[in-house]
Amino acid sequence: MTDCIFCKIVAGDIPASLCYEDDHIIAFADIEPQAPVHKLIIPKQHIARLIDLTEQECAIVGRLQWVAAKLAKDMGFADSGFRTVMNCNDEGGQTVYHIHCHLLAGRQMQWPPG
Repeated sequence: MTDCIFCKIVAGDIPASLCYEDDHIIAFADIEPQAPVHKLIIPKQHIARLIDLTEQECAIVGRLQWVAAKLAKDMGFADSGFRTVMNCNDEGGQTVYHIHCHLLAGRQMQWPPG
């Protein structure tokens, strides 16, 4: 997608503070953090919304969650706790239309979320 900011990050056209990369996924610091630790974990493949995911692509969401857990362990906050969030569409809080997982940690999370 030529107008997708996350696709531009994947392509290297926009710099990002990467903390993880493999053949299918990258993770980087959110530029508007909502917690002391706020990483975005995205597939390199462009899929706009969770509801656009096909059955053949569903393993991507599992890999996003696996990377979140790996980062939590590697960064030392797995035991104290963390939150992962995926938003879908406007009322769900989605602002970038490329599926992604927010990894939040470093403070007490509240329920229900805002």
